Amino acid sequence: MNEAHRYCGSDEWRTMMRDVILPWALGDVDLGDDVLEVGPGYGATTDVLGRSVGHLTSVEIDEELASMLTERFADLPTVEIVRADATSLDFPAARFTGAACFTMLHHVPTADLQDRLFAEVARVLAPGAALVASDSIGSDELRANHTDDTYNPVDPASVGARLETAGFAEVEVRTNPYGWAAVARTAG
Repeated sequence: MNEAHRYCGSDEWRTMMRDVILPWALGDVDLGDDVLEVGPGYGATTDVLGRSVGHLTSVEIDEELASMLTERFADLPTVEIVRADATSLDFPAARFTGAACFTMLHHVPTADLQDRLFAEVARVLAPGAALVASDSIGSDELRANHTDDTYNPVDPASVGARLETAGFAEVEVRTNPYGWAAVARTAG
């Protein structure tokens, strides 16, 4: 990630995630007690989920961010940070009771890799488990904030079909002027 993403580690962003984005995206969805978080970045979502679920496994591909998160959450036994690629997870099928990925899909370089990520998450979720995903709606302003960085926004109109192809059912996608959120459940 480029320097503009340092904002994602700010108290202002953490407050926005905790008070606005997560409540809007999660609603009353129960993720269960063994949750997978994909792409925690600077950990704003990890802060909330790590204190509200029994066990949170946060998978981060970036070595520096994974190291920072490992140190930051070392004293929180409910959080496990794993440096890995979410398109090829080293977890058994049906392991997790729920999954979340927030404001990270636009960093996945291709639609094919985004779809592989969706399929991998579906594979490691228990039958009937929920995935809650959210990201920003693409814009020129956000593209400008991703200079020298990957910026591949997901069109919210495509999310439902893409999640169904990956193995999800009961897909609900909603938008607001800033972003989209999807709740989908694995077939069960």
